[in-house]
Amino acid sequence: MNMTLRRRPRGTGEALKDFPTFGLVSAAVFAFLYIPLLFVVAYSFNSNRVVTVWKGFSLEWYADVLTNNDIQRALMNSLKVASVATALSVILALGLAIGLLRMARSGSTFAWALIGAPLIIPEIVFAIGTLAFFVQIQMPLGIGAITLAHTAFCIPFALLPIRARLRSVDLSVYEAAADLGANEWRIFRRITLPLLAPGIVAGALLAFIISLDDFIVSYFLAGPGGTTLPVYIFGMIRNAITPGVNALSSLLLLASILIVFISYVITRRKR
Repeated sequence: MNMTLRRRPRGTGEALKDFPTFGLVSAAVFAFLYIPLLFVVAYSFNSNRVVTVWKGFSLEWYADVLTNNDIQRALMNSLKVASVATALSVILALGLAIGLLRMARSGSTFAWALIGAPLIIPEIVFAIGTLAFFVQIQMPLGIGAITLAHTAFCIPFALLPIRARLRSVDLSVYEAAADLGANEWRIFRRITLPLLAPGIVAGALLAFIISLDDFIVSYFLAGPGGTTLPVYIFGMIRNAITPGVNALSSLLLLASILIVFISYVITRRKR
């Protein structure tokens, strides 16, 4: 019997979607992730105070959320922390991205491992360590402490798109600018910043949403007057789960989706 063995071309393989039960597993995963969110949004329009018993459609909980002074105060705290942490983390991430590019390969790998540690370290560990450090140096807890902590763990999130954009830039443009007599500051202002603008914007949006949504670090470091929106939502849940919690969570979810979508659109358009 003559059998012809056909060797698969190198570099090719079966598509992931061709594996058995891939579609079923994917559908189950997406259902597990997103169906609870649909319930949160749906029951935010429930007119009944008992969140699990549907009584009728109503927007009263959204009106209550938008006119609640405590919620507005917590939202302003979250926006202040996220804005400052985003600005600081993007500036530091930009400097780190340029510095890593100029380092030797072995040195940059080690430096990136240290900088990217917040991406893999459990957030509860980071929160406990940060709290212990601030207590040791006798730093008051509150908005300032939360802002510093958010800046620290937002740096790698801001660095990822900036570094990816920088690695795709042709370095010959810098050599050409230097040959034409441009100093480092002029090269940075006229070449580096415009070329990295999409990565900077994407990194800023990513850092902003990470800071805005953070609960664990904010909960550990929140002092008097330092309650952020996620911490306030947690306090609402401890008292009683009402459609007001769902309405506030839905608004926060909507803001997160919009920011992530804007970041995606900007990144896609500038490639």
